[in-house]
Amino acid sequence: MISVEAALEAVLNLVAPLETEKVALRAANGRVLSQPVRARRSQPPFAASSMDGYALRRAEVEPDAMFKVVGEAAAGHGYAGTLRAGQAVRIFTGAPVPEGADFVVIQEDVTRRGDLITLGHSIDDKDNIRPAGGDFTKGEDLTAPRILRPADVALLAAMNVGQVPVTRKPIIAILATGDELVQPGEDPGPDQIIASNSYGLAAMFEEAGAEVRMLPIARDTTASLKQAFALARGVDLIVTIGGASVGDHDLIAPVAAELGMEQSFYKVAMRPGKPLMAGKIGDAAMIGLPGNPVSAMVCGAIFVLPMLRRMLGLTEVHAVMREAPLGREIGPNGPRAHYMRAHLRDGALYPDDRQDSSLLSVLAQADALMIRPPNEPARKAGGLQKYILI
Repeated sequence: MISVEAALEAVLNLVAPLETEKVALRAANGRVLSQPVRARRSQPPFAASSMDGYALRRAEVEPDAMFKVVGEAAAGHGYAGTLRAGQAVRIFTGAPVPEGADFVVIQEDVTRRGDLITLGHSIDDKDNIRPAGGDFTKGEDLTAPRILRPADVALLAAMNVGQVPVTRKPIIAILATGDELVQPGEDPGPDQIIASNSYGLAAMFEEAGAEVRMLPIARDTTASLKQAFALARGVDLIVTIGGASVGDHDLIAPVAAELGMEQSFYKVAMRPGKPLMAGKIGDAAMIGLPGNPVSAMVCGAIFVLPMLRRMLGLTEVHAVMREAPLGREIGPNGPRAHYMRAHLRDGALYPDDRQDSSLLSVLAQADALMIRPPNEPARKAGGLQKYILI
């Protein structure tokens, strides 16, 4: 049995960043930018008015000054001429500032009669002009790697980037095993339960950027498991659920070994999640999760998500560790690291009284996994406690 830290290092060594592909900008949100992208133009590409008003020369701005309006500039339709002394151009927000102008007086500070305008008594010193390249300049980079957010997509669009280099999505096969399992919506027999783990893990992995293939439930026979493994050919990661222990019906390890799996470790000093197995089978990494629902979900968060982040080429692969004061006292911990379902209330962390690894309702109501190291003594309320969000 190895530590969580050693197990995490081992599973990360099973995977590497995947190759780059290009996707249309419309499909880039949530993907991982794999290479820096260079702006193809400056933004704004020209000096532009930031207000509706009149473009003129700053040197001529003084109270009650009069100008002749010689034209108009609107967004998408600039003024073609050059502004001369005593002239002004009616200008609207986003329009190019005419050549010869370096100041925009807002329309509220102007009185107009026909083609003549008169400035007010008090003119703000602000020029109301957005300089060319004030946002970014041609050739400027959007750095990588990064998970693209809507703001990044908008920036790429402004950079005139239509095709975006992103890391290929990791393909994960989820294989649930056990004669006791039936799919949601089916009618279970008197001795059967619903296969919930596959659906929770698939949602977790897809949210993290993976493409998930849910394989048919494998029965507790060598033939059924071999057939399931055959369906997983070509994926980047095989995640099995259940069957990784040492009981008479736990066949994952021997079948995987027969198919050539090189095992990295078996059993981790943690709860929930002790019967965890990982290795390599062909070109695919493989991780065998426990069958208890909470154990599977916790191990998915602690081990599989960092593997996905590494495959996606991200530099920060580990969950963000946070601290909060304990909301109540807790007793001593045992010899294994304990990932306790907990609630955040008023800035404090409250571990749930029920920590059985079969209680999905407790996990669904939790905000965090509170992490207790092995053999930690009893803790009083108020002391800082480490946790990760879930």
